[in-house]
Parts: sequence; C-alpha cells; structure tokens
Amino acid sequence: ANGIMHVSAKDKKTGREQRIEIKSGSGLSEDEIQRMVRDAEANKEDDRKFHELVGARNRGDALKHDVRAKVTEHGGKLAGPDIARIEEALADLDRALKADDKAQIEAKTAALEGAAQALAAAVAGGGQANAEGADAPPPADDVVDAEFSEVSDDDKKS
Repeated sequence: ANGIMHVSAKDKKTGREQRIEIKSGSGLSEDEIQRMVRDAEANKEDDRKFHELVGARNRGDALKHDVRAKVTEHGGKLAGPDIARIEEALADLDRALKADDKAQIEAKTAALEGAAQALAAAVAGGGQANAEGADAPPPADDVVDAEFSEVSDDDKKS
C-alpha cells in the first residue's frame, strides 16, 4: 500500500539469509506527476483530432491503392470517360493526402469512391461500362435451372 516491499531469502544448506527492501521511486515528484496529468488533459482534444486525421489518411490511402490495382487489372473494361474521371479523382486524393485537412481528405476519398463505381460495376458484371456508368448486358450464358436433393449412404441401401 505504501509502495515498500520487504523481500527475504534463506539458503537452507548454509542457513544464510539476505533481506532487501524495495521502495517505489520513479524519480518524479508529485508536482511533476500532476503537471504531466494536466498536460495530457490539455492535449486530449489535439490527440483526438490527430488520431482522426490519421484514420482518414489511412482510409484514403487504402482506397487509392485498391482503385489503382483494380484499374491496372480491369481498366480495359471501362470507357474512356470513366477512366479519366477515376484518374482525376486519384490525383485529387493524392494532393489531399499530403495536407493536414481531414475534411478535404474525406471529401476526396468519397469522390474517388463515386468515380470508382463504374469500375466496381465493370469488375462485378464483367461487362463494358458506358460513359454513364451503367453496365452493358453481360453475355448470355447457357444457364440450366435444376433441382437437387442430397442422398445419404443410408438412403442408397434401401
């Protein structure tokens, strides 16, 4: 309770005993500790804002890399205006990520998400997206509707 601990050890063979007293001592006075607590409280709001800025940057950066990878892989499925819109949104987000404006980063991240919708539709649908961002109908597949039921080994024996 008072930060002092007494420890003793005895060697059973020789009967020698040693004792030590351990006192807590961080080297900081009570005034220094209180000052540090006040400083932490005073900087609490700045720390929260910085944490939010880092989160916004991380989300924007992750989206940027994801979209760039998908453009590289699936860009051929998009119309020219859609690619141009995505590239412009990527450049805008790149510029925003270099600044410390969380609202701007979030706005440019949202703009890239909107521009990349045509890409997502092209990837999901496999069709060529037109300039309005709507997918062309996918190629017709030979689809057969069927019903099935599972048969267990017990059913096979009867």
